[in-house]
Amino acid sequence: MEIRFIAGFAAITTDSVRDNDFFVNALGLPLQEPESAPDSDYVSSDDIPGAKHFGVWPLSDAAQSCFGSATWPSTHPVPHATVEFEVDDVASAVKELVETGHELIHDTRTEPWGQVIARLQTADGLLIGVCFTPWLRED
Repeated sequence: MEIRFIAGFAAITTDSVRDNDFFVNALGLPLQEPESAPDSDYVSSDDIPGAKHFGVWPLSDAAQSCFGSATWPSTHPVPHATVEFEVDDVASAVKELVETGHELIHDTRTEPWGQVIARLQTADGLLIGVCFTPWLRED
C-alpha cells in the first residue's frame, strides 16, 4: 500500500472541557466545533501549519464511530490518539492488512462526513485509520 499523506491526527479525550481548554488556550490552536456535529464536543482545525487536520476527539465519539456504542469496549485497549493514513484505495489497503494478519476494528465504510475509512489498533492502543478523504486531495 502507498500512503499519500497523514490525513489527520487527533488526541482522544475523556475530559473534553479540560483538554479543549488546553489545546485552545494553552497552546493557542485554532480549534472549532464542526457545524456537521453540533451534539459533539469534537473540536478540530484544518489550519495548523504542517497538519492536514488536527482534532480533539471525545472517547465516547470514537467508540460510537468504531463500535456503534458510546462506551469503549473492554476487549480493546483504550486509545489516547488516532492517526489516519490517506491511501488511494481503502479496500485494497484493508485487504493487504488483513492478509498480513492484522485485525480490523471495522471494515471499510463511509462516515457521515464523507470520509471512507477502515480502522484498526496497534498493540498499545493507537487507533489507526486507512482512509480516503476527498476534501484533502489536491489532485
